[in-house]
Order: sequence, then C-alpha cells, then structure tokens
Amino acid sequence: MAHASDMHSLEFRLPDLGEGLTEAEIVRWLVEVGDLVTIDQPVVEVETAKAMVEVPCPYGGVVTARFGEEGAELPVGAPLITVAVGASPTGRETEGSGNVLVGYGTSEAPARRRRVRPGQAEPAARADANGHAGAPVVPDGPVPVISPLVRRLARQNGLDLKEMTGSGPDGLILRADVEYALRAAEAQVRTAEQPAEPEAPGTPAPAPIAAHGTGIRVPLKGVRGAIADKLSRSRREIPDATCWVDADATELMRARTAMNAAAGVTRISLIALLARICTAALARFPELNSTVDMEAREVVQFDHVHLGFAAQTERGLVVPVVRDAHARDAEALTAEFARLTGAAHAGRLTPGELTGGTFTLNNYGVFGVDGSTPIINHPEAAMLGVGRIVPKPWVHEGELAVRQVVQLSLTFDHRVCDGGTAGGFLRYVADCVEQPAVLLRTL
Repeated sequence: MAHASDMHSLEFRLPDLGEGLTEAEIVRWLVEVGDLVTIDQPVVEVETAKAMVEVPCPYGGVVTARFGEEGAELPVGAPLITVAVGASPTGRETEGSGNVLVGYGTSEAPARRRRVRPGQAEPAARADANGHAGAPVVPDGPVPVISPLVRRLARQNGLDLKEMTGSGPDGLILRADVEYALRAAEAQVRTAEQPAEPEAPGTPAPAPIAAHGTGIRVPLKGVRGAIADKLSRSRREIPDATCWVDADATELMRARTAMNAAAGVTRISLIALLARICTAALARFPELNSTVDMEAREVVQFDHVHLGFAAQTERGLVVPVVRDAHARDAEALTAEFARLTGAAHAGRLTPGELTGGTFTLNNYGVFGVDGSTPIINHPEAAMLGVGRIVPKPWVHEGELAVRQVVQLSLTFDHRVCDGGTAGGFLRYVADCVEQPAVLLRTL
C-alpha cells in the first residue's frame, strides 16, 4: 500500500451516458468514504430517463469524498467521487481504465461485489487519516424496498423506512406499505384537528380547522418523466387515427399448442407469434414502418423492423426494442422477448435497448382488457394493440359457436397513409390470426 506522501486524489465525474441523456438521479451509493475500490468497480447506481444503471469508476484506490445524496439529480460532468490513488508495486502511478461510458469494461476484469441481503452487513475496508487501510468495519445494511420509486415516495413525505415493517417477502417494503403509512399519518392529523365537544348545551361548536390537503406528489422525472414527455409530444405532433376489428383466434391458439406439444423444443410465446405476424404485415404495408421528417417534409420508410413492445414494470411503462425482428423466427423472437422482459423488470435495460424502434406491439390484453386506443410511440408511425383472448359467441362456418375472440386495434399516423392502407394492414393481421396458414406464404 502506498504511503500518504505517494498518494494523490483523482476526481471521477458523472460520465456521458449516451442517447442524449444530460442528467441522472442518484438511486443508491455502492461505496462509502474510506472504502477501497478497484478499477471499473461500480460505485453508484443512477436512474436516467432510459434505464437504471451502475456506474463504474475508472480508478482504483481509496474513496475520499462523495458528491450528492441519494435522490439528488446530477448533470453529466458533475463530480461523483474522489479517489486517492498511489504508486503501483512497479513504481508507476496507478492509472485509470479510461472507461467513460456506462457498461464498457477494460482488459482487467472488475472485482465481483458480494450482494448484501436484507439483515446482513458487508465488511468494507476503511482508510485512516494517513490513507492506510484499516480494519474492516460493518456498516448498516440498506433498508430493503421493492423499487427506487418507493424509497423516493417515502423520502418526499418524510417517512423513515427504518421504522417501517414491510409486508413483502423477508420484510420487503412495498409501495402499498408506504401509502398505508401515509394514510395513517393523515388520519392522525385529522383526528388531532377535530374540534372539542361543546362545554354546554346550546353552545355552538367552533368551526373545524381545515386540514392542508397536500396529497401525494410524485415528481415527473426519470423514466416517468421521459414517458410523460414522449406521450405529450406524440399528442402534439402526430395526427393519429384508430381502427379496430374482432378476430377469431381459435386456430392461432391451436397452432401454438401444436408447436409446443413437440418434445425438446422451445415453447413459443403468443407475443412471438403476433410479432411474426406484424413483420409479415409490415412487409406488405411498409408505409406503417416509417417516420415523418417534418423539416424535410418527407416520410422515411425503413428497410428493417425494430419492433418495440410495451412492458409494465415497477418503475413504469417501458418499451424495449427487438432489433431486426423481421429476420427472426418464432423461437428467436420468443427468446429475445423473454430476455428483454427480464431485463426490464430488473431495471437493467440499456439505453440502446430502449430506443430505435420503428413499430410497436402493445399486448394490453395481459391486463384483462378487451380494447384500447394507444398513443403512438413517437417518432414511430403506428402501433398494433392486442386485447385479451376470451371465449365468445361467434358465427363459425354458418353456425353459432363458442370461439376464442380477440380485438385488434391499429393506431396510425394519418400523415403516412390513408385509411385504406391502415385497414388493409389490420385485415391482413386478422386473417393471419384467424388462419395461421395465411402466414406460410411469407415465410
């Protein structure tokens, strides 16, 4: 270990996170002042408008300062930490990795960090006043919460999470726990402000003191703010229209069952089949796989399909993108949907996995609803919505029968096409749902 005289401090600033992002919110510090860190060890978890990411430090040494508390927003380029670095065993000064982008490593593998479970504490090496590493000390473990939104909600309303008992597994604090605590606190305030009983009959009671109804305020920032900005822009800029049709999905469901009955094969998901139908329909109606460049006054049609799909998570609605969906078969689509969905729920989607879509598939049927008129995911030109598939009376081959029926809706930018094109696209999708053999023509 280098002596204090051999050490000097290097400042690590919030790096460029890509995709035009200019700021990030500190969700959780992963190191304390006095901790020893290695090159490319993640030191802080931040939330951007795109995703939640861990930021690695390109220097190895002792953390001498941290800048910003959890919940604070920092612009790109603002100081994050300072690290005291010293001479290496070879006599040369310790050099950083040169890592300036989140997710990029170096030739040296970063040290693995042991996860701290609720109720456990992890020893961390500390530095004394002279910069030497001292005996490990055991910090208090973080309060387990289900998402950063819950932690933020508690902080904004002055709740101490350490005084709460979570109703989730292993004491995990859920959003419902925080909201219950807020309602209980509000009820106590109302009770305390109730007027006293009149002292004598006929004496009018004093007017009740009006409670300050502040309610619960959730800032529109991070992912939630990005969603709000994008949806508002869509409504302002895109003259959209919606058409819909009911379709008999009985044969599609039977075809999927037959596919998955074979032993030793990947189980095909329904959304993968719908995605395959979408890409076939877009090949026939490319006007809907486009965007509008208003500065050039041109409609730009894409020669590839980067298919976005809506995924509801604890942090809000996100739209991961399946790259080159038109070039993937049902098995490959199933695997990619599963990978991106898992990353979305874990909050580990990269900015690149959340941008660049050319068309969006929205399966709102998973929420138990039949239909919707979704807002187009700007700057795309269309979105296909799929409702729940439920048994309904249906005329099949001239007779009334119970069939598996689904409502399909298409919201489209009326600047890129007229109703005939949109209707043709939606009718082709419905035909493929009703008769999957139709799709064989495009395989």
